[in-house]
Amino acid sequence: MPFLFEDYCLDADRRELKRGSELIPVGPKVFDLLLFLVQNREQVVSRDDLLKAVWEGRIVSESTLTSHVNAVRKAIGDTGKEQRLIRTVSRRGLRFVGKITEQDMPARPSATDPGVRHARNIQEPIRAFEVGAPAETREAAAVLAAEAERPPPLPDRPSIAVLPFQNMSGDVEQEYFADGMAEDIITALSRFKAPFVIARNSSFTYKARAVDVKQVGRELGVRYVLEGSVRKAANRVRITGQLVDAATGAHIWADRFDGELGDIFALQDQVTEKVVGAIAPAVEKAEIERAKRQPTASLDAYALYLRGLAHLHQYGNRQANGEALRLFKSAVELDPEFASAYGRAAFCYLVARTNSWNQDNADAIVEVKKLAQRAVELGKDDAIALSAAGNALAFVAGELEVGAGLVDRALALNSNLAEAWNFGGWIKIWLGEPEAAIERFARALRLSPRDPWLMAMRAGTAFAHCFLDRHDEAASWATMALQCSPDYRPGLRIAAASHAMAGRPEQANKAMARLRELSPTLRLSNLKDMLGPYRRAADVARYEEGLRQAGLPE
Repeated sequence: MPFLFEDYCLDADRRELKRGSELIPVGPKVFDLLLFLVQNREQVVSRDDLLKAVWEGRIVSESTLTSHVNAVRKAIGDTGKEQRLIRTVSRRGLRFVGKITEQDMPARPSATDPGVRHARNIQEPIRAFEVGAPAETREAAAVLAAEAERPPPLPDRPSIAVLPFQNMSGDVEQEYFADGMAEDIITALSRFKAPFVIARNSSFTYKARAVDVKQVGRELGVRYVLEGSVRKAANRVRITGQLVDAATGAHIWADRFDGELGDIFALQDQVTEKVVGAIAPAVEKAEIERAKRQPTASLDAYALYLRGLAHLHQYGNRQANGEALRLFKSAVELDPEFASAYGRAAFCYLVARTNSWNQDNADAIVEVKKLAQRAVELGKDDAIALSAAGNALAFVAGELEVGAGLVDRALALNSNLAEAWNFGGWIKIWLGEPEAAIERFARALRLSPRDPWLMAMRAGTAFAHCFLDRHDEAASWATMALQCSPDYRPGLRIAAASHAMAGRPEQANKAMARLRELSPTLRLSNLKDMLGPYRRAADVARYEEGLRQAGLPE
């Protein structure tokens, strides 16, 4: 029965969307999503309802769902801002609010009608062979059966399958441990909003089979495959893992872990944390490199987001930071519900203030609040969006308690997100809790020892030690931070201050000389323009005294 709204006609039987006489091309999932909203227009449809009805319960990233909703709106001339036909109901879901007229058909289409054949489940055409159906029906069945055999297309987000870990021990008891490792990793990866993670039931169909990673990638429609093994010797176990690009066969990451079998569950937790903490940034790095190779004219929101990340990681480059902000804003123009892009855009203002690039801090505060609010509204279960927005709100807008709460929410959602632990460490410093800050930075470093923000984790640890009057430790961590990024200005500042307080004037003067080359207008009197919202005046006084001893003018 066709559904009429405005000048559109949605024909469920023929699976067609028309505007007047014009046929509007839409993908199968987009059509199914629109049809489900129209059929359930008397109620608000939740995210879980959509996943169950349209994706048959498969794990789908928030961004994938959002992109399909945007595609539906675009097909019927609606927008996320206007919401003329499809309205977002805060914290509940979506509802189709357009006025519908149902058009009665004179007779139900026959089984051989092309529209009906297209809409049917694949089992019905296949059964047509068994009941001696007409040649036309058998031909259609053959076409649909062939379509069902085609490999699924790659999602528009990074996609990964975790294969069952091989038990190399010959010990049946270790089979449960090996399976548990893979299941725990699948669960942990599913907490990241960006990756499309294949469910256990699909990836475990490859258990006890010799597999070709490229074939697995084609059959499951994923770009990355994680495989591993478990080997037991006496009371010790060795676990290996490797992440492979399924398209090329190239290794993205590989490592091994040794442990005691005394507490199997604790060992599983430790290995899961290390594996997920390592492969999440490895996948992000690989995706960034892939985005760089795409044509720059590509207007895919996620490609723009990845290019923005590539520029954001060039921390001390003012032009790169400005380009990152532009790309993140372009991404949200294309996808107005891209929560992580709003959070990253807000974070760009934090980078600018840290480097004294903000011309008007009042305007920056207004913009950060606006971006962070959108990130929080749209990313209630997106740890990246919440942590980036929370850090920016705390540092730029001075909303320390709000920012701390958002970062804590992010950590509750995804305890394996290294950048959330890093941001949480800085917030603990500003709150005057240096011991807690050291613990958070240590967790970030353990999760992601090759992180693009490694210099910030190390410099944050240096600040925390400085505020605990451990100036030797502070100087050591500051030196390690500058090994990652020699011109990292917070690192240079804490290096100068901590070396001076530790009685090393030569090293302090060297760091200060480089700092003043990069920031020639920096003085003790304007230092507050780039400082965080420190709760304890004693911490600021100690920091300023160290910089004064290192030679920073009044």
